[in-house]
Amino acid sequence: MSRGDRIDSEGRRLATTVWTALDRKAGAIIELTVRQLKNKTSTWTVMGVSVLLLTLLSAFYIDSVREGFESIDNDGDSVDFDGDGYPLGQEMKYGSSDYDEREYPGAAIFIPENQINYWGVRTHSGNYTWQASGPSKFTGSWENISTNYAEYGDECPEIIGEDLANTPYGYSSFACTLADNSVYVQFLRFDGNGTLAVAEGWNAEYGRTTESYYVAPDPPSAYIDEDGLDWDSENPSQSQGFDDDGDCTQEGYYLPTGSQNDDDNRNGVACDVQWIRGPDGSVLQINPDYLVDEDPVDSELLGESSHRSFIIATGKIAFAMIIGIFMPLFLALGLIRDESENGTLHYLLSKPIHRGEFIVYRLSGYLIFTGGFVLAMSLLMAAVTVTLGPDGNRLGDINVWFGIGVVTVLSLAAYGSIFNAMGLASPKYGVYFALVYGVYEFAMAVMTLFGADLVPIISVSHWSLQMIDAIVILAWPDTIMLAQMATAFNLESGLAFFWNPPVHTFGTGSSALAMSLSVVVLLAFITLPVLIGQSIFNRREID
Repeated sequence: MSRGDRIDSEGRRLATTVWTALDRKAGAIIELTVRQLKNKTSTWTVMGVSVLLLTLLSAFYIDSVREGFESIDNDGDSVDFDGDGYPLGQEMKYGSSDYDEREYPGAAIFIPENQINYWGVRTHSGNYTWQASGPSKFTGSWENISTNYAEYGDECPEIIGEDLANTPYGYSSFACTLADNSVYVQFLRFDGNGTLAVAEGWNAEYGRTTESYYVAPDPPSAYIDEDGLDWDSENPSQSQGFDDDGDCTQEGYYLPTGSQNDDDNRNGVACDVQWIRGPDGSVLQINPDYLVDEDPVDSELLGESSHRSFIIATGKIAFAMIIGIFMPLFLALGLIRDESENGTLHYLLSKPIHRGEFIVYRLSGYLIFTGGFVLAMSLLMAAVTVTLGPDGNRLGDINVWFGIGVVTVLSLAAYGSIFNAMGLASPKYGVYFALVYGVYEFAMAVMTLFGADLVPIISVSHWSLQMIDAIVILAWPDTIMLAQMATAFNLESGLAFFWNPPVHTFGTGSSALAMSLSVVVLLAFITLPVLIGQSIFNRREID
């Protein structure tokens, strides 16, 4: 054998000896850690509670999917406010009021011609329909007094004087007969041929009443989903939308009740929806004209946005905030502290192993065990939503659920490292420090959910939730548009509450950058407590 061959052979043997020894140490400690976690009651308690939580959430989701996403009246025009049997949308078409049961489609409508003002002449004569807005006296023949509050044939109370100053029923509708056979009226409409005198400080209107005719009431369902979103994804124009039911353009309406050619979004186009887009074509903001696309087909948008809301809410609250925080609190706090209390730490460290390595191997065993559980749960949840979710490309579900699993594993590693360091720093009181820190992290997560981005920045939960937000936009690029639709068209999907575009992007708006930054910060949260724990552990004498 040549000299070179001998050197190569010895080098390979040396390398094999070093890496084999390292592998044996790591494998032995990791295996021991996994075995210990398997035998702990707290492990199965925490995992059982986690499975129960996810099972309940899945059952809720399955029940919602089974019942379907019922359409709602987004703009309120299916409601019959005055109880006359005609919904608001139909009353708008005929120009009648939905706040007065005497006015409905086909009913006689009062058309004012003039009025007795607050000043000037206080009387007027003729054959009219009169609308008395305050204390008034009518002399002549009259009929059709419309009141539900008093019997207009009764004699008036004596407190009513010639000046009509004393009103017996305040501001209620009222009519009665005076001593001279004239009629005292207040806040009433009636037909009459004669003279109306109005008290000082009050006014009255007089005019004509149209003939009545019958109009069949429309069912309320006719005014649900009657003005869907008319959006052409192939058309890059900012002007979208169409007034399907005509309540903006007033086309087909008997009497206009609003401004025609409405342009609330001030884009120069009447009755449309302005879609403001970014340089990449994504929708940044939606500004609809009044009464345009105001009642979309909820099943088309609410189903998908509610589906995503469930995934995001479950990922953030169940995985990142509950499992991610409380599983390490119960399983990682005593990774080394318990060995010291049990007397096995001295035996483990009697082998040629660095204490820093020991911490890393213990955390690795804990992470392999808990991380495997979390990833399995996330993929099971993916199977549920992919199978039962709305029609469409559900590949994004798998990507988001896998991302949620990875984020939770990083959270498990960060909290495991932190809680382990607390157990090393104070074996006696570390559990209390960990409980306080767990509550702090949960509070920071709640603040992040509500949109805070400065105060919670020094927390694992904040960066975990932002990473989920970034994963969502990378897997579902149209999520911003769906959130804008939900806000603009009153779709109560929960998407705008549970999801926000990632904020820490250095002004670039890049979700990839936000995710990369979140990974770096979470790795720092993992590494720093390990170094601190190693420093504490190196100075400690093992009994």
